[in-house]
Amino acid sequence: MEKLELLLPLAWRSLWRNPRRTIITVLVVSVGLWSILVFAVLLEAWSASSRDTTQKMMTGEGQIHAAGYLDDPTIANRMAPLEGALADILKSDAVKAYAERVRVAAIMQSEYRTLPITLTGVAPAKERAVSVLPDKVSKGRYLENAEDDGIVIGRNLASRLKTRVGKRVVVLVQDTKGELAERAFKVVGVYAASQQIEDEFVFTGLDPAQKLIGAGSGISEIVFDSSDAEALPSLVDKLRAAAPALDVQSWETLKPLAYAVSTFFNEFIMMWLGVMFAMMAIGIVNTQLMAVFERTREFGLFQALGMRPRLVLMEVALESTMLIGIGVVIGAAFAVLSVMAFPGGLDLGFLGRGAELVGAGRVLYLSIDISDFVRYSFIIWALGVCASLWPAWRAAHVSPVMAMARA
Repeated sequence: MEKLELLLPLAWRSLWRNPRRTIITVLVVSVGLWSILVFAVLLEAWSASSRDTTQKMMTGEGQIHAAGYLDDPTIANRMAPLEGALADILKSDAVKAYAERVRVAAIMQSEYRTLPITLTGVAPAKERAVSVLPDKVSKGRYLENAEDDGIVIGRNLASRLKTRVGKRVVVLVQDTKGELAERAFKVVGVYAASQQIEDEFVFTGLDPAQKLIGAGSGISEIVFDSSDAEALPSLVDKLRAAAPALDVQSWETLKPLAYAVSTFFNEFIMMWLGVMFAMMAIGIVNTQLMAVFERTREFGLFQALGMRPRLVLMEVALESTMLIGIGVVIGAAFAVLSVMAFPGGLDLGFLGRGAELVGAGRVLYLSIDISDFVRYSFIIWALGVCASLWPAWRAAHVSPVMAMARA
């Protein structure tokens, strides 16, 4: 302890013998750590946005279909109403919410254009529990109940069809007999979402959709959310066991691109950490070696006066520990300030459309994960100290005779 009390002031004073070198090293460490922490926050926000957008728009955490529906999504591949063991599980505490849908490819005609769409019949009360789209109506209203025969369309689709709330559109669809069925719907609402969803999905009540295609009480899919995301795999297994004839899938397999994006970012941040550390290590080792070279006579004199080599090593290591520690504190502080500069989220602007292609939202909501900040800061500090041990070892093994001869 006494030796440490002696070495600490000595190491601190030695840091500022060459202020320029010290400041450059601190900048290297702080900028490197800042980039790692900010990238970690951005990538985590992007990952969460991709995951949440995928789940909360239409997919949910999982879906149930009749066998073959995903390969051929027609009303011929429909499933019976919810019943038996499957109903018991979906109504249990393991499931947060679920909703039945009728979903078929269709054609929509306005006075000006004809466009392909996906007609989706929903029960609004249940749909609100698994999707945010009911709350994204920007004009008009959403459906009131499963018997509501109005239709809600996307903002971009309304623009392309040159229609609006209050106008009528015609929907053409193939029914269960393979014949063309059509019906006029009144546009009661327009919703805002990603362009892809706005162009594809239109919503009407579950009952009108079933009657239009002649499906009776049959449905196309059941969307569900688990009460515990960690328990989703086991929930999927239980549902498969309860209904072996049906196709039960989690969102990871339904939307593999969104899942790949959300998992890749976790790997990418470790790759970036490795790249930044390699660059930082070069700077740290270079500056510390230069310091050792300039102080060769000093270290030789210390040993000639009786200081043991291990104490020389400790003194240089303490310098590096404090030097890197200062850089880590500054880098972490600026990273926190950078995140706090966007309290309302980071708008991707013109990059938003590209983000939507991989399921992310236009706005990324940044948040500070204290555990990540502490972990990455400690890793950089520890690795930086380890990188500085080589210059410290060189200093400890300076020959007093050779060092004095350099004077």
